[in-house]
Order: sequence, then structure tokens, then C-alpha cells
Amino acid sequence: MCAAVLLALQAVWAGVGHAMQHYPSAWGHYDVCKSQVYTEDGLSWDYMACQPEATDMTKYVKVAVDPPNITCGDPPETYCALENPYMCNNECDASTTELAHPPSLMFDFEGRNPTTFWQSTSWKKYPKPLQANITLSWNKTIELTDDIVLTFESGRPEQMVLEKSLDYGRTWQPYQFYATDCLDAFTMEPKTVHELTQQTMLNIICTEDYSRGYVWKYDKTVRFEIKDRFALFAGPRLHNMASLYGQLDTTKNLRDFFTITDLRIKLLRPATGTTMVDENNLSRYFYAISDIKVQGRCKCNLHANSCIFNEHKLTCECEHNTTGPDCGRCKKNYQGRAWNGGSYLPIPKGTANICCECNGHSNRCSYIELLNTVICVSCKHNTRGHHCQLCKLGYYRNASAQLHDENVCVECNCNPFGSDGDHCNSTGFCKCKAGATGTKCQECLPGYLWSSGCKSRVCDNMMLRCQNGGVCHGNLRCQCPAGFSGLLCEKPRCAGEPGGCDEGSISGHANPIGHCCLGPLLSLALLVCALLPRARLDAEL
Repeated sequence: MCAAVLLALQAVWAGVGHAMQHYPSAWGHYDVCKSQVYTEDGLSWDYMACQPEATDMTKYVKVAVDPPNITCGDPPETYCALENPYMCNNECDASTTELAHPPSLMFDFEGRNPTTFWQSTSWKKYPKPLQANITLSWNKTIELTDDIVLTFESGRPEQMVLEKSLDYGRTWQPYQFYATDCLDAFTMEPKTVHELTQQTMLNIICTEDYSRGYVWKYDKTVRFEIKDRFALFAGPRLHNMASLYGQLDTTKNLRDFFTITDLRIKLLRPATGTTMVDENNLSRYFYAISDIKVQGRCKCNLHANSCIFNEHKLTCECEHNTTGPDCGRCKKNYQGRAWNGGSYLPIPKGTANICCECNGHSNRCSYIELLNTVICVSCKHNTRGHHCQLCKLGYYRNASAQLHDENVCVECNCNPFGSDGDHCNSTGFCKCKAGATGTKCQECLPGYLWSSGCKSRVCDNMMLRCQNGGVCHGNLRCQCPAGFSGLLCEKPRCAGEPGGCDEGSISGHANPIGHCCLGPLLSLALLVCALLPRARLDAEL
């Protein structure tokens, strides 16, 4: 796992140096969603922002062409070359594989000879407009990571619009307009992407770069420039990716600008090569597209590093306790914290913004900025921990219960006299005092006897004999005669204590005089000595 993290870091910084040549590396991999770390509570997860690798998204596209009869070949038709109206030896026949030009040929293997391409019917109904809509759908939100490139085989259109949808084709908005004369076609001033600034980057422009001039034979491509827009924040060589990531996190609508569910190419006017249309050779005018490139990745809101294509559908393999096609909501029992998309910053790990996992024992969370983590608050059902995943002291984990079960933590019930505290280990065993045993420390080991806890043998009639006439009682204590106390009856009782110094003990009738009885006798002697001189003086007077 650590090796994967290092490789990801190397890829990010290596991509910065060669951004324009190896763009996906510069965009940043973020290919590790989490890694294990050691904490005071044992193994835990360190979560990071993550996203799938960029790839050719046309592998997963569904294409539709409108109107349905705009594709050539039904009925069969003969075409002339645009540059030479007398070369009319090209035929389109939908019933013959070699002569058919279906939409799928816009996405087949490049480099074939002859070139394969989709082709429209010719402009035989001029001056009625020859228009066609080509719609690319993914049934999934994707993020663009490189330029969109269209390759035309019979001249680039003189007028076209590239549109995008963010709601699976229900609504559309323009991405860019293309024309030989933007003012005439769309009443827009012509611009290039290089005229955009950070403040105007989201503006929709009309460009004449890919339509003007009779250069179709040498340059067949029409582009929607993604990398040039990234460069507005990351620099001309995309060396400052941190700036781009920061803008994607904080600038409203910026991330959505590069996000799509569908693309639509609206072909409005084919290439003519001249200012006037040759009405005697309308077979020269048509659309033909040999290749469409769309480079991007599944949008998973930085909560997944892989996206699978299953049953003709792309789906993120969500991490961070998220779920849904785009990891756009929290999983059940992980909704203690509201869902939020991941963040690219700080580089290189980002911030996962995981759905908080409280295992059903809390519905409140708190973000600890110092630790950059989220913890559950007020765990219930005798649980504790950042995610209510541990049992509080005095309880242990019920191995037969699921972590989200209300009864997952069982009280230890340690015996207060036999145990050394009220906590137990993970299997419910309490820590016992010396001499005690059992799950709850409620029993005594051999050689110990229970008396508000386990006590060792205090006395017997052989080795541990009670003193001063005491009698061993049950091996636990000496039963002492009046006037003595202590574990082995070794302490004389003093005046004021039950059985202490009294007249009997002073006269020796019951007990010999103990050491503590000397105190009262000494006090009496001192009192007599003090009074004798005063008595003599009174007698003399």
C-alpha cells in the first residue's frame, strides 16, 4: 500500500514536468483511496481523495444520429469529391458492408486503409439546410481530461455547434460555436481560446480557427480545447497543478464545466470550399467523420479509484462509505455526517470527506480541524471511539453481534471484591486480585478463602500460632482474649478500648500488665509527686 502511495506521488510530480506531452499524469492520479495506519486503538484507516485513471471514453459510448435517415446508403448514392466535382466514383450503400458508412465507424480502429468513416446524405435538397445531430451518451457523469477532437474526411463544417448535457440529455447547453464567419452565422464576435482569462474561462465562444479557409485537405480536425483552459490556472506547461486543483475545489461551476453526461455535435452547414454553392454538383457537399476522441474518466466525486463497465453501464466502485453510480450519497448507517464530495487539496493526498461511520450508535459528528478528521459524538449503547466502534470501559464486545447491533457491548460485571477494577478484556474476563479467579473474579484459588474477597490462610495450629492465648478460627483469623488484638493477638488493648486496661488488669487478676497500661500508671505517679510538696507546705502552715 505504501509503495502504491509513493508511485502515485511520483506520477503527479513527473507529470508536471511533461504536462503537455503526457497530460493524464499532470492531471494527477489520486489512485489510492485509503491506507492502513497504526493508532492507539490498533489498526485504522487513513482516507485520501481518489479518482479513476483517465481513459478513452469512446469505448463506452452509445451513439445516435438524427434525423434517422441522415446516414447515407438508403437508398444507395454516388458522391463526388469536394475538390474535383468530376470525380464522382464514391458510392454509399447501406446494404453492402464494404460500401456502408454507419455511425459506428466514427469509433473504430484508426489507421485502416482505406479510411473508414460515417457519412451523411449529400446536400441534394439545397437550399434547404443539411443538418445532422450526432449524440454521444454514457449514461454516467464523466470528467473531461483532454481535448475533444473530431476528424472530418470531406472538409470541416462551415457551421457547427458542440453542446453538452449534465442531465442525461434532458437539457442542453452550448460548449462552443464554430463557423467561417461567426458574426454571420451566430451573431457572435469571433474569439480564440487563447483570448480567455481566468475570469472569462466559462464564457461560451465562437471560433473561426477550425472552419475558415480551404485547408481541409491538410487539416481535418476540429477541437474543443480542454488543456488550454486548464493552462489558465496551471500555467502554459501545467506546472502549477496545485493552483488548478484549488480552483476546482473553490470556484463555483468550474468542476461542472468539465463534467458531462452527453455530448451533441450539431452539424449545420457542410464544407463548400468556396463562397458560392455549386448547385449543379450538390453531390460534393456532405459530412463525413472518421474519428472522435473523448478522453476522460468516470466522475466519482473523488470517492473511488476505479470504474467498472458491466451490463453496458459504467459504475464507480465507491469507497469512503459512499454509494450510488457517482458515489453521490452516504451508505446506510453511515449518515452521521452529511455527504460531501472529496477535495483535491492538500496535494498530493487531498481530503476524502468520508461519510461518517458511527455504526448506528450516533447521529452526530464533529470535524476536528487540528487532526483533519471527523469523529462521532455522544456514542450510545455503551460504545466509544471515533466511529463508536469500541466498547466503553466496563463493557466488552459481544462476538456474536454485528457492530451496528444495539447489544454489541456487554457489561463486564466484575466482582467488586475479587477484581482489580471494573474493566475486562475483549473476551469478558476481568482482571483479578491475588488469590481470586473466574470470569468475574468471584472464586478463590486453592490456599485462599472467600471473605469479602479472597484471603490467604492467616493461622493454623501448627506453624502460624495465635499469641497470648488466641485461638485460630477457620484458618482466617485469631480469636483473641480480652486485652489483646491484632492479626495474631500480638497487640495489647489500651484504656478506652473494649477489654482494655481496667482494674482487673492493673491488679493482675485477669491479665498481666500490658505496655499500654503503663501510661495511665505513670500519669498517676506524676500527679502524686506534684501534689506531695504542696501537702507538706499546707501542714507546716
